[in-house]
Order: sequence, then C-alpha cells, then structure tokens
Amino acid sequence: MQEFKRNERISIITKILMEHPNRIYGLDFFVDMFKTAKSTISEDIAIIKDAMIKSGMGDIHAVLGAGGGIRYVPDIPYEDKLVFANRLAEMMSQPDRIIPGGYIYMNDIMYRPDLADTMGLILAGYFMKEDLDYVVTVETKGIPLAMAVARQLDKPLLIVRRENRVTEGSAISINYVSGSSRRIQTMSLSRRSLSSGSRVVFIDDFMKAGGTAKGILDLMKEFGAEVVNNGVLVATSIPVDKLVDKYIALFTLYGIDEFTGEIDIRSNL
Repeated sequence: MQEFKRNERISIITKILMEHPNRIYGLDFFVDMFKTAKSTISEDIAIIKDAMIKSGMGDIHAVLGAGGGIRYVPDIPYEDKLVFANRLAEMMSQPDRIIPGGYIYMNDIMYRPDLADTMGLILAGYFMKEDLDYVVTVETKGIPLAMAVARQLDKPLLIVRRENRVTEGSAISINYVSGSSRRIQTMSLSRRSLSSGSRVVFIDDFMKAGGTAKGILDLMKEFGAEVVNNGVLVATSIPVDKLVDKYIALFTLYGIDEFTGEIDIRSNL
C-alpha cells in the first residue's frame, strides 16, 4: 500500500471525523487504514485536536473503555453563530412571509440543506452531553432540522406519523390536543421503532403552546421511553407557560402584525 505523508493522513482523518461527528473510532481503525504505528496516529490526532480547538470548530474527545477511541465533537465559533442567527432572523422577518391567520412561511428555510445543517449543528450543541438513543420528530416540516441534529449527534432519527402506515406494521397511536388550535389530533409510531428504556430528544420547527411536544411525551411513555429534552427552531413568547417543562428554542417569536407586515423574531443565542 502507498505510504501517506503526515499532512495527507491528517487531511484524511479530519475528513472522516468531520463527516461522522460524535461517532467513535478506535485508533486501530486508522492504524489499519494507513499501515502505521499507533503512536504515529496519536500524534496526528493531537495535531488535529489542537487545530480544532484553535479554530473554534470543536474538539476531539478520548473515549475510554473496551470500545473506546476518539470522537469528534463539532462546534461553531460563537461569533459565527451570531452572524448566522442574525441573518436567519432577518430572513424570517421579511413581511412577505406572513400568511393569513398569523403564520410565517418557512418551507424555503427549513428545506435548504445549508441552513438546515447549520441550524442542526447549533441546536445539537445543547444535547451533546446527553445520553441519548434517538432523535424524534413529527412529520413533516421538522424533518430536515431533526435529520441535521441526528447527524451531528450520530443517533438514528424516528419520524412520528400523523396516521399509521401499513408499510410500518403494527403501531401505537395516541390522540393529543394541539396547543395552538386546541384540536384533537393523532400521532402514530411503529412498535418496532424503539425499545423500553430508550432516551430521546424531540426536535421540531415551531412551538406555540407545546401541544405537539406534550403529545410526543405521552407517546414515548407508551413505549416506556423518556424524552430527555425538546429542541425547536422557533418558539412563541406567548403563552409563557408551555405544556412541556423543558425545551430549547433558537429563536423567539414575539409577535406578527398582519397590517404593518412586521414580524418580531429574535435570536436566543
């Protein structure tokens, strides 16, 4: 096999780690890849770790134990987070986004991969230290954000449906009351999706009263699973008391004026 110079090894290792954040790699994985000594790989990783910390792009953590190794924990420099958040708030505040009924058109934002990836990285940062098994969302607009969060946490994504699908086999369904419309709605998840004792984080695009998040909490109880926390892109300032105790919102919506076209939405960073 062709020998790799140090700068070449560092480039390849960095690419692998950044493409699979929070995934544990044993040193032997890279030893076998490059046919070199473990001490050499350790030196390469030390250089990468130092560069990550200096750039504010994250850190490389050592994982102890029999299945140990290293994992890349991603981050973004705080100044870059602020620039991104301000840019996104400006986009979401455009008057032509107002939809009759006091809603904001968000599809073009939620389905842009570059925006979803960055939103997902920032939101995932709040859950990096949690012991999680799954990321959970409900169809449909929250899926891109939840997928981005799941990728950063290196956890599987579960999508709760509004109705049971034959292709997913038997399912558990519950009725819940929407916190905003006060309508009774249904959510469903295949019985094969997760096992009792699983720990999950719920990700969605928007929260008003927290009815959907409360529905997810109740559905997870049916599986014997625990919702560790909730994360949303935007939460409204009113009502102050939501139907769930814990949640992280990247932005807060303080009001929409359909007559003036003003949308008051602010970053929480």
